[in-house]
Amino acid sequence: MQPTSIGRRRAPVMEDVAQRSGVSHQTVSRVLNQSPNVSEKTRQRVSQAIAELGYRRNTAARSLVTRRSQTIGLLASEMSEYGPSNTLLAVQQAAREAGYFVSIAGIREVNRTTITEALTRFLDQGVDGIIVQVPHAGILETLHELNLDVPVVAIGASGVNGFSGAMVDQEAGARSAVQHLVDLGHRRIAHVAGPDGWIDAEARVAGWRGVLSGAGLPEGPVVAGDWTAASGYRAGLELARDRTVTAIFAGNDQMALGLLRALNEQGLRVPQDVSVVGFDDLPEGAYLLPPLTTVRQGFEELGRHCIDAMLARLGGGESPPTEVVLPELVVRASTAALT
Repeated sequence: MQPTSIGRRRAPVMEDVAQRSGVSHQTVSRVLNQSPNVSEKTRQRVSQAIAELGYRRNTAARSLVTRRSQTIGLLASEMSEYGPSNTLLAVQQAAREAGYFVSIAGIREVNRTTITEALTRFLDQGVDGIIVQVPHAGILETLHELNLDVPVVAIGASGVNGFSGAMVDQEAGARSAVQHLVDLGHRRIAHVAGPDGWIDAEARVAGWRGVLSGAGLPEGPVVAGDWTAASGYRAGLELARDRTVTAIFAGNDQMALGLLRALNEQGLRVPQDVSVVGFDDLPEGAYLLPPLTTVRQGFEELGRHCIDAMLARLGGGESPPTEVVLPELVVRASTAALT
């Protein structure tokens, strides 16, 4: 008896999909590449055949033809923070929907050496383009100095040195938060700021300061934080001593969480004695006591704009203008009119 040959079933190829759906090889290719020149009925028939056969594109073979890796490099730092981590996830999702894989390089220290090493690794991988998350001004400075031969999109800042950009309008978000407090009658509004060197922190300070100036109000005290609940707690203990402060704008929700505890420990009620607004809209914010008024960032929209900008560059077009996402004020029970 001849031994039985046991092995993997042959993986389906594009010709199998074409035969199953009764269309040409070229039509299957157009469906896979999301060409508009395919009827919806044909698109559905091809998609059904793909699902039935379990067909998957051979990206290695495709790369040989297109001379593209279908990979985008994403340089990121501070990935433990809510904003950067959710931006990363949004970019990954948008890239996947566009048929691209994202290679991530996280850096702990923002300096020329770490940035250059990460970008060099991306170029060695043959990525089609590079997306750079820009929480620190230092990254911008290094990008200015480097001559990269692939398209670059900068997240978190306006177009940089000819690069495309996508960003959430942090200053507008801060302005909406502080204007909400002014509209409630508060005249002494403090701010717990993010750390120095963060572009978002500086923009939120500018928004807070701009609203107070426009309303003819003096600047309330500013206490420096580091995005953590612990720093918000320390800031809360300090601000609780100033009973002229009736409202506090925290640079993010984690610091606002620490604020709430500190104010409570010092016998101050939120919002009856002090109103508190955060920034980011952490999922847990709606379940704090009281539920936290905050500013919601549009991470999914930011991710889509970022990938759209990259695809435009990969298509040979000029750098599109920076896409700006407007954040949304979410009013809950941690703010109230001054009585």
